[in-house]
Amino acid sequence: QVQLVESGGGLVQAGGSLRLSCAASGRTFSSYFIGWFRQAPGKEREFVAAINWSGVTTDYADSVKGRFTISRDNRENTGYLEMSSLKPEDTAVYYCAVLRSNWYGRKEVNKYDYWGQGTQVTVSS
Repeated sequence: QVQLVESGGGLVQAGGSLRLSCAASGRTFSSYFIGWFRQAPGKEREFVAAINWSGVTTDYADSVKGRFTISRDNRENTGYLEMSSLKPEDTAVYYCAVLRSNWYGRKEVNKYDYWGQGTQVTVSS
């Protein structure tokens, strides 16, 4: 079992930056893909970014491509989402999750095995 704890959310002005962290427990962290999702009020949870075991392969939603960077440090059992050029429409609760089975499921909420509790990101205009 893996427990995930997100941190780093907060209030930022448009154009600003934030770095989210996802700290994981468990010795098998490096065998999981990491995904970041977000959910705005009244909307469904949506895919933001994903990274494979080694950190070499990544994928992003079109809405964040070029602005967000996903990374991981397997020695520290931590995943990261660096967000820059933030926009008011990026406002949401951000969740990290881990997926063990298949990279092809990386964009699907129901494919992930474990989830964090979420961290709020608010971007003011």
